[in-house]
Amino acid sequence: MFLRRLPSSPRFRRALLAGLALLAAVPVSAQAPAPQARPVAAGTPAAGQIPGAEAMAAHRAAYRLTLDKVRENGDVAQVQGAMLFEVLDACDGWTTRQRLTLRIVNRDGQQIETASDYATFEGKDGRSLRFSMTQATQGAVSQRIQGEATLQPDGSGVARYTQPQAKEVTLPPGTLLPMGHTIRAIDAARRSQRLLVAPLMDGTGEDGAQDSTTVISSWDGNGPAQPRFPLLANEPSGRMRIAFFGQDSSGGGAAAPDYEVGLRYYANGVADELKMDFGEFSLDGKLETLEATPTHC
Repeated sequence: MFLRRLPSSPRFRRALLAGLALLAAVPVSAQAPAPQARPVAAGTPAAGQIPGAEAMAAHRAAYRLTLDKVRENGDVAQVQGAMLFEVLDACDGWTTRQRLTLRIVNRDGQQIETASDYATFEGKDGRSLRFSMTQATQGAVSQRIQGEATLQPDGSGVARYTQPQAKEVTLPPGTLLPMGHTIRAIDAARRSQRLLVAPLMDGTGEDGAQDSTTVISSWDGNGPAQPRFPLLANEPSGRMRIAFFGQDSSGGGAAAPDYEVGLRYYANGVADELKMDFGEFSLDGKLETLEATPTHC
């Protein structure tokens, strides 16, 4: 799941990425070293894992971000950036990290540089998440968020924040964590389900879970035999669009989303052909490099 929020203005702080499956963690601190990992082969899920966890591939991906379009009469003139996304298999969970940098130029020629560093550890049982995010604008830290979330079997639970201030937020029944959401979306696409609506708790904001609506447009059961990247060989894939709504929205499609991302998910959890829509502008994300990472599980 990709990072959803971007630190260039109050509106953008409410918006971005993820990530798609992009934007997760080392235990509570983005500075802690992450264990090595390798792709996990599809098979029978291990005891205590959510179904589908065994199919997720540990990998490292780099995306080039370019401006797609801007809102009419908007202030944005140019945008370019890059995103690095890493998923490691920590045996009983996944450690993920997403680093995003953007350079935004407005119509007056003013340049804004933003950066986000987002990391999580998510249990493979779909019940626990530790998260840490640092956002910076013009080289100065503008926001830090850190904490953990735990879920009950029905998806209800609590998020406990340690930064920017200590507090607890109740999570509603049906809440999904980032990798859990990716797995559910891929499973829904396989079963020709066209819609997945669920609260998502990813730790990119201080207000707990946000409503998400995933619209699935297709599923191609015949993966490419000779793809550009070997990790995608013979992997089925599906195209979908995920919209995120703030707590002040009416939920679902009743209001304009804070942020939307369109992408193609492969059955092993790798995403490509990103389109990230922030309202004022949208970005295209091109997968530039992709490699499997080893594990010792």
